[in-house]
Amino acid sequence: MIVKAKEYLQQLKRLDIVIKQKSKEVDDLHLKSKSIGSIDYSKERVQTSPSGEASFVKLIGRIVDLEAEISQEINNFIDEKHKIINQIQKLNNTDYIRLLYKRYVEYKSLEHICVEMDFSYDYIKHLHGCALKDFEDKILKSTLNST
Repeated sequence: MIVKAKEYLQQLKRLDIVIKQKSKEVDDLHLKSKSIGSIDYSKERVQTSPSGEASFVKLIGRIVDLEAEISQEINNFIDEKHKIINQIQKLNNTDYIRLLYKRYVEYKSLEHICVEMDFSYDYIKHLHGCALKDFEDKILKSTLNST
């Protein structure tokens, strides 16, 4: 399977999005676990099974499981980020290194990058294509050949 440089580098953003979405889900579950239903004292008291308690325990279990998933995802993200930064830094052209880092590690738009690097947008688009090609040729192909 041939992996394109752009798809390969975009995995960091995908991992970051997954972590943020799972964190949002945990926040929502924490909020749900803190909301307490009201008790109606006007009705006759009848002993029932603790279904509310069981669902609360299930909710807490889900929170614990999801937090463990997030922790694992964060570890994966850190490892992949470190690996990709090191791979980007193996390129010889400093403009390629700066551009790929800004685009795929800092998630900056090409418009933002052209301002920071003081190049025209058209030149940054061209440079981006050249940098991806160089990354693919020097990093991805050598990685695939060594495995």
